[in-house]
Amino acid sequence: MSGDDPVQLGLVASLNRPGGNVTGVTFLVATLAAKLLGLLRDLLPQAARIAVLTDPNMPVTESFVSDTLAAAVAIGKQIEVLNASTGRDIDAVFASLAQKPVDALLVSPAALFVNRRVQLAVLAAHRGMPAIYSLRQAAEAGGLMSYGTSLTDAYRQAAIYTGRILKGEKAADLPILQPTKFEFVINLNTARTMGLNLPPGLLAIADEVIE
Repeated sequence: MSGDDPVQLGLVASLNRPGGNVTGVTFLVATLAAKLLGLLRDLLPQAARIAVLTDPNMPVTESFVSDTLAAAVAIGKQIEVLNASTGRDIDAVFASLAQKPVDALLVSPAALFVNRRVQLAVLAAHRGMPAIYSLRQAAEAGGLMSYGTSLTDAYRQAAIYTGRILKGEKAADLPILQPTKFEFVINLNTARTMGLNLPPGLLAIADEVIE
């Protein structure tokens, strides 16, 4: 399982015909940039400047930032790209936002940010910074909103493939599976703590509202 594009990483020849001995499930998280930005716009239509927190060490970062910038131009938003590769960097980023504030924060997909999801949620709440993340674990840890691939469904798909390979099918003949189920999660407790009134339309499309 991978959050990055396995073709771009050179792991497989193509998604449909991976070749070699590799197959599996990909999240293709870089493709979610426009959706995440759109949900922030739905939450805060008047927001003009949005920060994007990235880990420059992640292979997916370049394409994610590129997609985010393109999506921002299309909806008339300004993007401030902020980099963090350690927990201390995350602290420094939020300290810098006190001097150069933005209206909202989009946290890009990165293992660091998943591992530091509690730190991010606490800092965002302390700054009163509406933020969106790419995995539901962030919303469960106190983040405001998340939108991304259902990990439960991805694990189920991976288990099915494992069974097929154990029964004799070749990995090279099994196409890389792409996500088919996505989850939009809102933490209503966090919204209330931050004094945010969420639009009814946004709550209506959420797959889960944490209270």
